[in-house]
Amino acid sequence: MSRYRFIAAEQVQHPVRQLCQGLGVPASGYYAWRAHEQRAVGPATPAWETALGKVFGHHKRRYGTRRRQVALRQNGHRVGRQRLRTAMRRRGLRALQSKAYTPRTTDSTHGLRCAPNRLLGQPAPTQANRVWVSDSTYLPLADGHWSYLCALQDVASQHVVGWHVMATMPEELVTTALQRGFLAQPPTPDLLVHSDRGGQYCAKAYRALLTRHGAVRSQSRRGECYDNAQAERLWSCLKTEVLELREWPVSADLSDAQTSIAEYVD
Repeated sequence: MSRYRFIAAEQVQHPVRQLCQGLGVPASGYYAWRAHEQRAVGPATPAWETALGKVFGHHKRRYGTRRRQVALRQNGHRVGRQRLRTAMRRRGLRALQSKAYTPRTTDSTHGLRCAPNRLLGQPAPTQANRVWVSDSTYLPLADGHWSYLCALQDVASQHVVGWHVMATMPEELVTTALQRGFLAQPPTPDLLVHSDRGGQYCAKAYRALLTRHGAVRSQSRRGECYDNAQAERLWSCLKTEVLELREWPVSADLSDAQTSIAEYVD
């Protein structure tokens, strides 16, 4: 045992200076050694930072600082978002980030009559099954082709009520998703179903299906992409949280795309 370690062990029983004099070492040398030892050990990791790593792994990199802060608070850890950012940066934890996707899935030059935007000037619904929003997007496949997804989301609950994936974008893509939505969550009278101005949402079969279930059609204004912002946000989250977890951000084939969406939505 070194002299400094002996002093550290005996300082509870004897004064430090007396021990240093007896062993022939300067007191300043002992205190410098103790400071170095404490720096080498380092401070203990806070409990919330340990919980942060567990939350990050459990949610598969999907949670940013906002949702991670809520999850930690539910576990009894109150910590600010800036401290979360600092801890994540120090530990090399990076949440998934949305990326831009370019394929065009909306063709509004079809010449069919569109419905007005019935959401304008209306307060956001606070009850489920009052307003649904719908949109279609693409999912890349490993062979360079695409699969296409249509989904309907309840504005109040933010739950996906109906969806369908196909290799092409016929009217059937939208009507099947809508039928599945009506089966999963029977509509209330005058349910408002909002979408963009794509031709599938103006077709006869889609309009007839809405009418048969007592639902009302609503569509975005020309050139106003923000009219359907909630549906667009769903695609951003879905593609980030499903595709970005893979080594390559694509689905193996159509069946894999359908399975991935089913696991994410259901």
